[in-house]
Amino acid sequence: MPELPEVETTRRGVGPRVVGRTVVDAVVRESRLRWPVPAHLRSLVAGRPVSSVSRRGKYLLFSFGRGTLILHLGMSGSLRVVTDRTPPDRHDHVDLVLDDGTCLRLRDPRRFGSVHWIEDEPMRHPLLVSLGPEPLDDAFSGRWLHNQSRGRRVAVKSFLMNSRVVVGVGNIYANESLFLAGIHPGRRAGRIGLGRYSRLAEAVKQVLQDAIDQGGTTLRDFVGGDGRPGYFSQRLRVYGRQGMPCESCGHPLRQRLVGQRTTVFCPRCQT
Repeated sequence: MPELPEVETTRRGVGPRVVGRTVVDAVVRESRLRWPVPAHLRSLVAGRPVSSVSRRGKYLLFSFGRGTLILHLGMSGSLRVVTDRTPPDRHDHVDLVLDDGTCLRLRDPRRFGSVHWIEDEPMRHPLLVSLGPEPLDDAFSGRWLHNQSRGRRVAVKSFLMNSRVVVGVGNIYANESLFLAGIHPGRRAGRIGLGRYSRLAEAVKQVLQDAIDQGGTTLRDFVGGDGRPGYFSQRLRVYGRQGMPCESCGHPLRQRLVGQRTTVFCPRCQT
């Protein structure tokens, strides 16, 4: 699934290609995504310029001044800017055709992505209104995690992946951040102290920023907005390395399910 670094990479890739351009048409080949694509998408966006492209968690926000298109890539989605003469493939479901002869094309083989339109303030949309802080913002800190975790019995990995606690920390980066912070992923969130949460918050920031700098993680379906894959997968310390030696101590990494998600950790370095 594209996580925050992949979505941010996509934003940086497509933003310069679409901001300032006017949408001249919208083509919906398949409206049955996770939620139905707005029935009158063409009338909503045609003739309007894209004023900005931003991100909130794993959502991309295309602002049209008096309305916002909110897009989620789901589990296998990607966005590319192609010429409007490029034939669509089987899984190319939505095009926004631009006035320079290009189009923004949404590909989503599993159809778990979504496209939404809101005329109101976008942060009031039901999908965005309850989201926690951005992990790279100052509002996200060890003290924030510590305060939010009090009384919680859930595993810290599941706690960290809760979008009401912090947005955009999916399975891959939760594994990596907990390893870097030396915290066992199954430890109860409410039993971790402020000092360890401070290390975890810094680890999250470091891991996510590193992944963004590397262009996102290539795992099966993801490519960036410019069509180039990310390279962070070459730097993963634990995810996908079960049974291999820990890079810190040499002990074999273990795998278990935490919150029904595959979790890899070092039983010696993470306590």
